[in-house]
Amino acid sequence: MTETSDAPGETLGEVTITREFDAPRDVVFRALVEPEQFIRFWGPVGMHVPLSSVVIEPWAGGRFESTMIPDDDPDNPGFPMKAVFVEVVEPEIFAFSEPDSGMTSTGTLTDLGGGRTRLVIHQTNVPEMYRSPEALAGFNTSLDRLADHLATL
Repeated sequence: MTETSDAPGETLGEVTITREFDAPRDVVFRALVEPEQFIRFWGPVGMHVPLSSVVIEPWAGGRFESTMIPDDDPDNPGFPMKAVFVEVVEPEIFAFSEPDSGMTSTGTLTDLGGGRTRLVIHQTNVPEMYRSPEALAGFNTSLDRLADHLATL
C-alpha cells in the first residue's frame, strides 16, 4: 500500500484487493452494475442497501449512488455514496470517482477460463479510515457476499 499526502494533516493512500469468483466474467460484471443484484451484496455484513437508494448508470459520466443502512437501526439515515463513472468497458473495467472525497475505484475483471473470474479493485486517494484493518475486513465481507450471490445464479 502506497501512502500520499494531498492535504495538510490528511494521509491518503491506495488499496488493492484481489478476489477470484466461480462465475463467468459477464455474470460478475452484471452483478456489479444491475441494481437488483447489487443490493444483495453491497456493504459489509450488518448493512443493507435499499433498492430505492441505488442509481447505477454504467457509462462514463453516469451516476453511481447508493446508501448503506445499518440492519439493526432502520431509522438511521445511513451512509450515502455518490460517485460518477469515469470509465466502463463491459465486461472488463468499471471505474468511478467520488467527488466529495476524491477517491477513485477501478475494478478490472479478468476471464480466467473455466467459468472463473478475477476481480482486482484498485482504489486511490483513500482516506486513512478506509484503509484500517476493520474497514478492509468490512470491504472483504461485501466480496464474500458477492461470492455467495454469484453461487445462486
